[in-house]
Amino acid sequence: MTAILPIMATITQASFPWLTLIVLLPVAGALIIPFLPEEKQTDSTLPRNISIAFLAADFLLIVLAFTIGFDSQLETIQLVERVSWVPLIGLEWSLGVDGLSAPLVLLSGLITLLAAIASWRVKSKTKLYFSLLLLQASAQGLVFLSQDFLLFFLAWELELVPVYLLIAIWGGKRRLYAATKFILYTALASLLILISGLAIALSGDVFTLNLTDLANKSLTGSFALFCYLGFLIGFGVKLPIFPLHTWLPDAHGEANAPVSMILAGVLLKMGGYALLRFNVQMLPEAHLTLAPALIVIGIVNIIYGALNAFAQDNVKRRIACSSVSHMGFVLLGIGAVDALGISGAMLQMISHGLIAAAMFFITGSFYERTNTLSIPNMGGLAKVLPITFALFLTSSLASLALPGMSGFISEITVFLGITSQDGFTSIFRAITIFLAAIGLVLTPIYLLSMCRRVFFGPRIPALALTGEMNPRELTVGLTLLIPTLIIGFWPRFAIDFYEASTNALAEKLTAHTLIAISQSVPLT
Repeated sequence: MTAILPIMATITQASFPWLTLIVLLPVAGALIIPFLPEEKQTDSTLPRNISIAFLAADFLLIVLAFTIGFDSQLETIQLVERVSWVPLIGLEWSLGVDGLSAPLVLLSGLITLLAAIASWRVKSKTKLYFSLLLLQASAQGLVFLSQDFLLFFLAWELELVPVYLLIAIWGGKRRLYAATKFILYTALASLLILISGLAIALSGDVFTLNLTDLANKSLTGSFALFCYLGFLIGFGVKLPIFPLHTWLPDAHGEANAPVSMILAGVLLKMGGYALLRFNVQMLPEAHLTLAPALIVIGIVNIIYGALNAFAQDNVKRRIACSSVSHMGFVLLGIGAVDALGISGAMLQMISHGLIAAAMFFITGSFYERTNTLSIPNMGGLAKVLPITFALFLTSSLASLALPGMSGFISEITVFLGITSQDGFTSIFRAITIFLAAIGLVLTPIYLLSMCRRVFFGPRIPALALTGEMNPRELTVGLTLLIPTLIIGFWPRFAIDFYEASTNALAEKLTAHTLIAISQSVPLT
């Protein structure tokens, strides 16, 4: 047994185990909460405060680690920590961070902390609720920081369980249906991830699970294409891509607001991150071959998601369909195969994470006051909830890419990435820009029409109200929206974190493009 599971080894390359502490600190909180004294039926103060304290400490640890030990000018994996865990199968506790993961770790830490603060009204089974929230924080951090494929896969699967339970126990009337649909989609897709990853690990002369070593294998041909498609479907469910997106409106429609914040702000970004880490970094030749298909799927996401949003009479379901549309721009940026496009995809993930989390939080705020999310059953709320209206309108303007806000910068960067890609024909680029622009036109229509119907018109007397946003709610909303303004006016605030890594990815794709041209292999 000791030969199979030698747990302890020496951490190498990192002078201090920053990343291990970031991953394990929320777990420590989750282990403490179940041993708290039994709370009263309506008292959730102690479990909530402990979870907030651990998540706040974890976020502070993330900020310190990336301020002290992380150099954003380097493209390499940094703060590496490697511990031999199960050497029989090559599994390591291997953590590291680079420009692709650092901003998403910060984003997930911030949103999970704010989600815990937003869980003010959770009164039932609070010890279980906040323990699951902490476990989810650890799992999502491990997804972004893992440098071993099996460790990554374990984290990818682990984060499904808390989300499933958070929806199934604290969701709406159809919560079991939504939670079951979520777990079926994502768990079945995980099989493709596991098969593709192990196939790459077993290929060649050397078996390895280290992500950097896997990326150095430079796989080509039909084998690489099959692995690429397996990853695309597996990660595409989480992004989500059409037609694998149908779990998302149901999950958002039934989850409470804090869980929706995590779903939109963090979980969807795992799909985009994994596409960059696995599909682009490990399989560049296959990516160049299938990049046009990725762009086509992105266009379908943008237009279909926008049109589907029009059909939704539930506020959260409309925002969820909006997320499907906005994730289409991530696919466009990744498919652009150049530095601008990939940079735009990263910026879109950061921007959408903040904006969507803000929209779901504010939606939860006025749901607590009106007890409805039905758009036809609301109206005239701007007069009685002016602060709520101002924040919701601001987040909607950010989502529709108003100049001066982060959504505009990210989407215009994706467009520039498409136009600057010489590997595509001018007709293909023109059609892509035209169709994507249709999505840009549709977005303000369905978002502003929702604002008009919810906040203006005659007040419906049946709506129950309990007063305007309190300081706690206002703080959470502003904490999410202020960064969208900062990024909108000063994009380098976010771009500096990941630019070296996205440029390195683009250079790798360029090198393979030159090889393809020399061999007369067309990209489209």
